[in-house]
Amino acid sequence: MQLVLFNKPYQVLPQFTSPDGRQSLADYLSLPGLYPAGRLDYDSEGLMLLTDFGPWQARISQPGSPLVKRYRVQVEGEPTEDALEPLRRGLMLNDGPTRPAPAQVIPEPPGLWPRDPPIRSRKAIPTAWIELELSEGRNRQVRRMTAAIGLPTLRLIRWAVGPWSVQGLAPGQSRTVSRTEAETVLSAGRRDTPTVRPNGRRSRSASRVRGPARS
Repeated sequence: MQLVLFNKPYQVLPQFTSPDGRQSLADYLSLPGLYPAGRLDYDSEGLMLLTDFGPWQARISQPGSPLVKRYRVQVEGEPTEDALEPLRRGLMLNDGPTRPAPAQVIPEPPGLWPRDPPIRSRKAIPTAWIELELSEGRNRQVRRMTAAIGLPTLRLIRWAVGPWSVQGLAPGQSRTVSRTEAETVLSAGRRDTPTVRPNGRRSRSASRVRGPARS
């Protein structure tokens, strides 16, 4: 049972195969049997969690996961408290309303690695950083949320998932979480109450089903 934290660089596929020659996780990780627990867009950076244990993967990536994801986002424009309020209340996207997402303006993260290639900067248009917390995960959700309030995303970094962050990990670097720590975090609040099927048999909860859960 392994849980690995990986700082995914910009423009790296969040999978171990590459159908078109682009860089993928296989260019950085060689541990057999690992599966991503959730995804991170090709053009986004930061923390990915990978595991070889299906229940952990499901616990991290499935809807309703208690592990909040924290993003640090460079946006085009100057965020105001009024502009951020729709994020905090929840706003309507084309696939439905979002959950309330704590959001705040932050200074540029200290010690931030340079992106390669760097973002395109325009002298006449200011940029700023915000921190945003999500308890759900939809396709390109952060980018769509900031665009909806008139602050297009320029750079997107997933900084943390639950208690784990990329602090101290350079792009392309990884570290393994101890089994004790992983079990403590991923068992918190878990309910393994079996359900009863129509045939009268009791089924096991998803957290007890072994094997890699696909996301």
